[in-house]
Amino acid sequence: MMRAPSRFLARLRLTLIALALSFAFVERGDARADEPAPAAPKTLPERGANYTWDKALLRAGYSYRDAMDRPMTDKLSSGLPTVIAMRAYVLKDGSNDPVALSIRTCRVVYDLWDEVYRIRVSSSGGERESAAVNVEGVLRQCAEVRDQAIADRSLLEVGKAYYLGVIVEVNPISPQMLDQMRRWVSKPAGATSIGPGDALFGSFVGLFVRQIGSADRTVRFKTPIFTPPPPPSP
Repeated sequence: MMRAPSRFLARLRLTLIALALSFAFVERGDARADEPAPAAPKTLPERGANYTWDKALLRAGYSYRDAMDRPMTDKLSSGLPTVIAMRAYVLKDGSNDPVALSIRTCRVVYDLWDEVYRIRVSSSGGERESAAVNVEGVLRQCAEVRDQAIADRSLLEVGKAYYLGVIVEVNPISPQMLDQMRRWVSKPAGATSIGPGDALFGSFVGLFVRQIGSADRTVRFKTPIFTPPPPPSP
């Protein structure tokens, strides 16, 4: 009399296990589907930028405040250092190989004694130290660039279309990458040319593909097209 119910319960147990495994598989599949597919820099979301020419040097300004979302800004007051590392690659429209690279890093540490944020900004051509009394001051100095040295005119073809592919990482976990960036910004302003020996920064297409766990937060975008004008007459 008890065999039938026992057999039924055993089948029910197996069915429930199968369903649980099925749901787990679907959940993992959905997680993978949510990850951005590999894409060329051209397919990145676009945001505004300002371009200016300082004689033969191209400069640009743009914002990446969204890299510092609420969890990131909350961490600023912990007393632990936060590093915001920005790389701007100059790409010719239709090509995935950049011709120049401009870097800017910002290191922030909250001074618990003086209750201010100590900031060190490093970019092509120099390094400066400053302070901010609140998070807004940190964002203004560390999550925006103004007149960033981008590329010398000699690296660009007149009349051709170019844009910037930008990668911003908060607290990159690779010490090798940070060391490479420190050495890169030691160059003079405008010395941003990328050559075959500069592949230290990874596959040019792969740079713009999401890398899980490479930083606390990563933001990637492109800027609008710009076209270098002819050099001024002597």
